[in-house]
Amino acid sequence: VSPDEEGICSGKYFTEAGLVGLLEQAAASFSMAGMYEAVNEVYKVLIPIHEANRDAKKLSTIHGKLQEAFSKIVHQQENSSAQFGKDMVGFCILHSVHGRVTFVPTSLGLTLPSDSCYRLVGFYGERFGEDVLEVIKDSNPVDKCKLDPNKAYIQITYVEPYFDTYEMKDRITYFDKNYNLRRFMYCTPFTLDGRAHGELHEQFKRKTILTTSHAFPYIKTRINVIHKEEIILTPIEVAIEDMQKKTQELAFATHQDPADPKMLQMVLQGSVGTTVNQGPLEVAQVFLSEIPNDPKLFRHHNKLRLCFKDFTKR
Repeated sequence: VSPDEEGICSGKYFTEAGLVGLLEQAAASFSMAGMYEAVNEVYKVLIPIHEANRDAKKLSTIHGKLQEAFSKIVHQQENSSAQFGKDMVGFCILHSVHGRVTFVPTSLGLTLPSDSCYRLVGFYGERFGEDVLEVIKDSNPVDKCKLDPNKAYIQITYVEPYFDTYEMKDRITYFDKNYNLRRFMYCTPFTLDGRAHGELHEQFKRKTILTTSHAFPYIKTRINVIHKEEIILTPIEVAIEDMQKKTQELAFATHQDPADPKMLQMVLQGSVGTTVNQGPLEVAQVFLSEIPNDPKLFRHHNKLRLCFKDFTKR
């Protein structure tokens, strides 16, 4: 809105009724999108207006819609066991064209990452020609010298929302974990000799954290990445992270209400089954059989021991 434009402030939306109409539309749209927490935020603005106007009819309608919205939130939370693993699904795709532009397209839980991937490949295939387009499907850094200058390359990697530990205290519900997101992460396993996967004691992991210029969900379907940060995890740190993840899965499976024996059996098999290569037993034998010589690793060694203590409790 430009205040210099003639007549802009005398338009139909520049009245109290205009504002009320727009907010009611916004609430209806949020409700259709299943974003019931945002419905409440919109009505927080509307309620004082109707209270000042003593409009009991409108207030009655709003409170009815709020009751509906909160009932749906309760229903979502009760069914959160069905969302196990979906809480942090990589619903976005990192996408870079010729290494110059990096986007995170929005597909906020409504489309599967694979569908978004096909759509992007189809779009750029039409734009450049399918014989010219080549998709790089791993997340490793691309050596531009090895690329054919006559081809168009896109690199697609699944990313998931990234939160600091302190943020997790506030991001409790499914909505919190999928709303107002600006940081995303993807992991790339590697070994020092160039292979992606190796033995436990040589398995490193690179975490790449991307920050976007605006928060998701956003009006545009793609948002530029403005900052990129890399964290290298040593083999023992990779093992600590794996053990923490297994412990969380066990905790979730044992505290489900109602109990789900199939889920518990799957998690247990993945945790202690002898068929699983490089399971917790292997981790303990590789990293905990003797105290490390390097004093820098003492802290990690202790942390891994505590992880196992927690794991055996679970």
